[in-house]
This record gives sequence, C-alpha cells and structure tokens, in this order.
Amino acid sequence: MYDVVISGAGPAGSKCAEILANAGLKVALLERDTQWRKPCGGAVSSRIFKYYPQLRSLNFNQINAITMYSSDYHQFNYSWKGIKENAINVDRLIFDNLIRNVAVDAGAQLFDKTLSYDFIYKNQRKVGIKAKSGSSKREFLGKILIIADGMSSKLAMKSGIRRKWKINEIGLVKCAILKGENLIDKDSISVFFQPFKAYAWIFPLTNNQFNIGIGTWQEENLKHNISDLFSKFIKEPTIRKILYKNKFKTIWKSAYPIPAIGILEKSLYDQNIMLIGDAAGFVSPISGEGVHPSIVSGKAAAETSIKALEEENISRKTLNMYKTHPNIKKIRRNFKLKLSLVDFFFENRGKNISNMFHVAEEDELFREEVIGMFLFNKVPSKDFLSKIKSFK
Repeated sequence: MYDVVISGAGPAGSKCAEILANAGLKVALLERDTQWRKPCGGAVSSRIFKYYPQLRSLNFNQINAITMYSSDYHQFNYSWKGIKENAINVDRLIFDNLIRNVAVDAGAQLFDKTLSYDFIYKNQRKVGIKAKSGSSKREFLGKILIIADGMSSKLAMKSGIRRKWKINEIGLVKCAILKGENLIDKDSISVFFQPFKAYAWIFPLTNNQFNIGIGTWQEENLKHNISDLFSKFIKEPTIRKILYKNKFKTIWKSAYPIPAIGILEKSLYDQNIMLIGDAAGFVSPISGEGVHPSIVSGKAAAETSIKALEEENISRKTLNMYKTHPNIKKIRRNFKLKLSLVDFFFENRGKNISNMFHVAEEDELFREEVIGMFLFNKVPSKDFLSKIKSFK
C-alpha cells in the first residue's frame, strides 16, 4: 500500500512525487515510457529555476531574447539580456528524465514501461490503479490517486471527474527537431502568429539543432490539416531565409493535441483523486506554455495530499484545498483572461496582433505588458485592449 499513487511522470507528476517523497511518504510514480519525448517546443522560462535550481548548471541552450511576428510579418523584438535571468530551451526527452531523477532521488519509486488503464475498486470506492507492464498486469493500491498522464488520459475519463475534450477545446500541433547549418539567433526564440488561430515557432537547441513547429487552436482544427500547415510553414520565404539551408536531418518529429481552453475547474478533484498537468488543462490558452503551470499544479496537489494524510481525511471536502490553493487560483484567473483574449487577437486575420506590436514600439510600459503576458503569464492592465483598438 502506497500513500500516493501517481499515474504519469511528466513535469506535473514528477514534481508532485518529489515533494511527497521529501515529506517521507511512500510514493509510486507510474510512467508509460521514460524514453518517450513529449512533443513540445521546449522553451522554458527562468521561473523553472525556482523549482529546479540544479538546472542552472546544466548545458541547456540559454535564451535572452524573443522575436514575435504578426501574420503580416511585422516584428516585435525584445531582449532581457542583463535585465532578467536567461530562459532555457530544452529537449523534452532529456529535461523530463532529469526531473524524474530528482523525484527518484527524493525517494519516489518509479515504475517505467507501466501503462495505467483502470482503477481498482473496493466497496465502490477507487482504492488503486491497474496497470500493464509488458505482458503482465500490476496493481498499485494507494490512499490518494493522482492522475498526471496527459490530456488523453483514460483514467481521467474513467474517474468520472472529467469528460473527453471536444475538438474545439484543444490545439493540434506538429513539431520536429532538425539538424543542419542555419542562421537562427542562438540566443533568441521566434514565434510566428498566423492569420487564423494558429502560431508557429523556431527554438534553437544547439548551434546546429532547432525545434520547429506549428499549432492550430479550437475551431481552426476543423479547417486545416496540421501536417500540411507544417510543410507550408517550413517552405515560406521568410522562414527559408532564417533556416538558410534547404536540407536538414530530421532528428525527431511528432504531432500531438494539447488543451486550449485552460483549466477545467470542475474537473480537478474528487474523493481521494486529483488531476494535474495537461490532464486538467494546465496549458496557457495563448502561448501554449504548459511546463511551469503543470509543475505548479503538481506542487499544489502534493501539498494538499500531505495535509490530507496528516489529518487522516482524504474526502472531497478536504481535497478542495487543491482547487483553492493560492497558486492554482492565480493560474485559473490568468488562463480565463487569456482565453477571453484569443478571439480578439486573431480578429481580421490577426490584425490586432500586428497593432499590438505597433503600440509596443511606441509605448515602453505597454511593451513590458506584452512580454509579461506572453512569457511570464502576467495579467495585462485594464486599458491594454483599448490601446490596441485605438491604434490607427
């Protein structure tokens, strides 16, 4: 019997397991495949060092600037070199295994090649998780069960807490890691907004490797083929100039869905169960950034579990502490605001994004708001939209 069983060892599950293990609790961390690379751009803000200070000494590519392009290729450039701590670009295969190892070093038991598929019931109560490991089946009993195995989690739906995502509630993304000679600024990330609800990116990983991808959002998923958009983007003249060479070696590529409407507030917890990370919608509706909010969700769920187990009360009422955790409430409010901005930004084939960049060129305080919103999940001021609307 474990104190806590966690299904999924991504950023959310691993951080949750680390904190629980450090508190002296017995933790099972189930992972389908530690050699699976999460399809993701890999840009991680400096906030990550608050949770993993050991990452500062590792050899991830340092980032201190961003260039964002509107659909008409108007540029917004921002550098925080010497002002704020550098961000990093990571290969998610390397990054995820590093933070898993932190959880294991803290005392969590990692079970690799272990696929969760159902719950164990006793007296109509969920008391554990059923899993497959190769040709054998295993059962993990736990006082608290935490679901952290992604937005497509079978357990999330079988729990009765969350329904299946609708096509207009997700983003569809395709990305690749390419290798070859290029003209990409190694200190900067680039984001390219499209004339519909979609954006693309180029993030440098090393001197000759980079992550490139594109994603559509909500109703646009029904109008476009993501593979066709990826092929078109990589061939655009502006992109060809940046990439420089016509031929690159493909190190890896994949397509994947992500939540696009923020946190499902009624789908966070139930009796002795909590959903964290992508499984609960901890992905920013505008930027698609999910590593930081997922880690925050894992931390909050761990703190809630520790208190519930100390009080020997794991009822639904007690686990409400997870939903009302100050950091979770902050993310919920932030995501609601950003979701309300999505339609506005992409009006008139993305014209408002272009106007936003023009205003930022003339207004330094507004410029800081733009960068804060896109990179640091900050909430813009009340007159933010009016400044964009009034631009001529």
